[in-house]
Amino acid sequence: MQDHTGNKAQEIKDLRDIGRFVIETEIKGLQSLTSCLDDTFAEIVNAILKIRGRVIVSGMGKSGHIARKISSTLSSTGTPSIYIHPAEAGHGDLGMITKQDIVLLLSNSGETSELSVIVNYCKRQMIEIIGISRKEKSALIEASTFKVVLPDIPEASDISAPTTSTTMMMVYGDAIAVALHKKRQFTISDYQILHPVGSLALKLLKLEDVMHTENEIPIISDSSTVLDAILMITSKRFGCVGVIDSRSVLIGIITDGDLRRHVVSVDISNTSVTSVMTTKPVVVTKDMLAFEALAIMNKRCITNLFIVNGEHKPIGIIHIHDLLKIC
Repeated sequence: MQDHTGNKAQEIKDLRDIGRFVIETEIKGLQSLTSCLDDTFAEIVNAILKIRGRVIVSGMGKSGHIARKISSTLSSTGTPSIYIHPAEAGHGDLGMITKQDIVLLLSNSGETSELSVIVNYCKRQMIEIIGISRKEKSALIEASTFKVVLPDIPEASDISAPTTSTTMMMVYGDAIAVALHKKRQFTISDYQILHPVGSLALKLLKLEDVMHTENEIPIISDSSTVLDAILMITSKRFGCVGVIDSRSVLIGIITDGDLRRHVVSVDISNTSVTSVMTTKPVVVTKDMLAFEALAIMNKRCITNLFIVNGEHKPIGIIHIHDLLKIC
């Protein structure tokens, strides 16, 4: 009988070797890209910071797909950008490019004929071009104001399918985008404004966006009884109640677990809440990100957090279920 098990094992090993070769080859490309990052990169970032318009990005084929991704990343991180298909440029889309803009063109060979329409237009309008290619002696690099020549690392495919080259293009674009948003001091809050939907936006929500406030907060005074605490916990349904002093400062918390431990041993109608409360409860501020609050609750094994202001007065409460819905 034929040993199919041995053949299967060899096939798996061969496929893993191919995958490993592809990854290692593309890593070599990125390592070479790091070593050849020169002053041109800083010049590109500063040039984009100075424009009053947008970054127009274009490329054909696989480079076009990378161009779309770069444009999208720029736009979402505070640098207005649009993608123009080079084949459509000569049919009216050149009108999208203004003298306020800068143009970023991608071409592995640097000889992509479809880009010539955009290059010629930019030259006539005196619009700066950022050219990215692997070929230094190419029409695109020659025509560009800012010349980015990628390392000539072989593609990871033996038929020269764009692999290493497109990876380097994308990472270079990412580097530009991140440098720009750091120079612009573009924050997580700014990022959230541009991402009002989706799981990432939800994870970037602050507690002030999701906390329960005002009449929803289970609060009693330090002059209340244990019975008052039971009634408040029952009515607000958070499983806890905060205790405040005469200045409305949060001084303690009582959970339903605390009540179960004390209900038999105390006179609930006459015992003060201060005798059963936990002092110095864990509190947070409204500016904390939702996922950070969830991490605290998991670490401390608690289900609620009170949100306080600078005077330690409670302004909100959050339950772990509220956070699990968004994180």
